[in-house]
Amino acid sequence: MSSHTAQTELSFLGKLLIEGELVCETGLHIGAGKGTLEIGGADNPVVKDAFGRPYVPGSSLRGRLRSLLEQAMGLATPKQLVYVSKRKGQEVRIHASDSPSDEICLLFGRAPGRVERVEGEALSQNTITPARLTVYDAALNLDSITAPMRESLDDELTEVKSESAIDRITSQSQARTLERVPAGASFRLRLVLDVLCEADKELIATIIQGLALLEDDTLGGGGSRGSGRVSFSGLKLTWRNAGYYKGGAETEVATAADVAGLRAVSAELAQKLEA
Repeated sequence: MSSHTAQTELSFLGKLLIEGELVCETGLHIGAGKGTLEIGGADNPVVKDAFGRPYVPGSSLRGRLRSLLEQAMGLATPKQLVYVSKRKGQEVRIHASDSPSDEICLLFGRAPGRVERVEGEALSQNTITPARLTVYDAALNLDSITAPMRESLDDELTEVKSESAIDRITSQSQARTLERVPAGASFRLRLVLDVLCEADKELIATIIQGLALLEDDTLGGGGSRGSGRVSFSGLKLTWRNAGYYKGGAETEVATAADVAGLRAVSAELAQKLEA
């Protein structure tokens, strides 16, 4: 838990930019939710932008970071979860509380109102908490898909992984295909932490924790079947205080080759965010 209290006053101090590369260690599938199939196309296409290039939606990355942090903090139990949606077969449960020191609610936001818990009495949230963390869509680095890689791809920028589901009774095989961004491809990472009080600086360590958790987990679909392992590299932290937006200068807080390097200096980062 953070040192935030109900008496903590908010006043814009600045923004911390976390930039770098999200690298696919294995093929990455983030589904497009497409309702129709193209002739000869994969059963499960990846999400693409208006130019037909795969990208990582900020909502997908943000949601995965939140989920992993909730689990790591012991906040993914029924008594700690509330329903966002109760539609049968499409239930969505997330952590929520009314505690002013709840780091999940501080990072990802909290709106007032009465919400139903998965287990126990309904939760009446009286606190409005602006989300501190913004996660942007990560655009594909086209140069990361090299000419030799393209020779082996099924499409210009993606591969198609064939899988089989086998019936345990009849042994009948049901083929399916999964479109993936290939291993070796990278995306441009950009996270922004709004610092609205001194206590918000403590949240930097929580974000780094989330990145480390994701490196040892998966992103997108098919994770249990080999897809979605990612890593972060070329990380750069830049501090823009309130004065920067009035014509001042930004400050480079840290650079690191990977998340491990960032974790090694995490204790010093908050002290470098000067007003």
